[in-house]
Amino acid sequence: MACCAGSWRRLSASDGEDSVPEARSPLLVRQGALWKNTVGFWLLGLCNNFSYVVMLSAAHDILRHQRAPGNQSHVDPGPTLVPHNGSSRFDCNTVSTAAVLLADILPTLLIKLLAPFGLHLLPYSPRVVVSGVCAAGSFLLVAFSHSVAISLGGVVLASISSGLGEITFLSLTSFYPRAVISWWSSGTGGAGLLGALSYLGLTQAGLSPQHTLLSMLGIPALLLASYFLLLTSPASQDPGEEEEAETAARQPLMSTEAQEPKPDSSSSLSLQERWTVFKGLLPHIIPLVLVYFAEYFINQGLFELIFFRDMSLSHAEQYRWYQMLYQAGVFASRSSLRCFRIRQTWILALLQCLNLGFLMAEMWFGFLPSIYLVFLIILYEGLLGGAAYVNTFHNIALETSDKHREFAMTAACISDTLGISLSGALALPLHDFLCRLS
Repeated sequence: MACCAGSWRRLSASDGEDSVPEARSPLLVRQGALWKNTVGFWLLGLCNNFSYVVMLSAAHDILRHQRAPGNQSHVDPGPTLVPHNGSSRFDCNTVSTAAVLLADILPTLLIKLLAPFGLHLLPYSPRVVVSGVCAAGSFLLVAFSHSVAISLGGVVLASISSGLGEITFLSLTSFYPRAVISWWSSGTGGAGLLGALSYLGLTQAGLSPQHTLLSMLGIPALLLASYFLLLTSPASQDPGEEEEAETAARQPLMSTEAQEPKPDSSSSLSLQERWTVFKGLLPHIIPLVLVYFAEYFINQGLFELIFFRDMSLSHAEQYRWYQMLYQAGVFASRSSLRCFRIRQTWILALLQCLNLGFLMAEMWFGFLPSIYLVFLIILYEGLLGGAAYVNTFHNIALETSDKHREFAMTAACISDTLGISLSGALALPLHDFLCRLS
């Protein structure tokens, strides 16, 4: 770089203004590549989590509606209640929405448990293609399903898509400037908001759940376009190779052939090194597990049991509003990294556990006079969850070396998935117990 800079200064002194366009060209190229990569990672975060969010927003409909062939162009204005127990004090589905949560998270958990030990051997491009195909398949399978079992199969496809995509794209951030982590996180928050809001809005407008899901098939296509057409190749990490970085910025991200791994990538780490890195991540992983356990226990264990009867909103509509407001909070906080950063994420875990305790008391005693107070608490819940996610991965990026960062990002992905899986496993028996109470 010093040699190149010296040559540029000598040219500037002899040729005057004629050299300015030439000098600016590499900078403009790098700025253009940075813009494409930040927008690309935002769109990847949006598209990757979209199907996962939509399936959770549709959980109440998936379990309550047994659709039959025929005219499904409109939402049934008065869905038939299928109570768990006619004498129950709660308005229950036969199966808890936690069943949808488990179908939406257990395949992701399996992928993330196995990924640190071999997924790096598979090039990024095939992973992205599989993720996009599974997302499209999930929408189609749930849309045309006539049974809960087949619908849950579609939810499993959404889980495979989201889990494989998250671990792939978070690993990919290790080859780019750290700023892309913030854009990825913001995009995942945007997926929550847009996914929940679009499902709520389209069904409220009278569109059936089936046609609502079919209208979302463009999202997997956008995922593939963002990866293959928008992202550029990671620029060289060596500041002395400016010309190589400029050339790389103009190339497609991945060729059809598998690329050789970088010497300092996670593929060169021994098992002992991986275990050492993982142990160092525990102060980040444990708080994030607790945050996600508490918030998803609320979302899939309590949301459907917190029902205000004397309202114009039906039970299903109240559930959709809960999901949408939660995702709005997540989007706001996952986009907040440029405004404030939190190093002590255990504080967020403590606050989220207190939130869980408060809403459990509300579910049992029903002491809140208005659903709008519940709306505020759910919005706050989403803010805590989103802040924990984005700050955890940002802190990991800051505290790990270049050699370990790709593996650290992959390993830390287990945090939210583990917390969500534990919450779903406990929410199922809780639902069964509460719905048997008279």
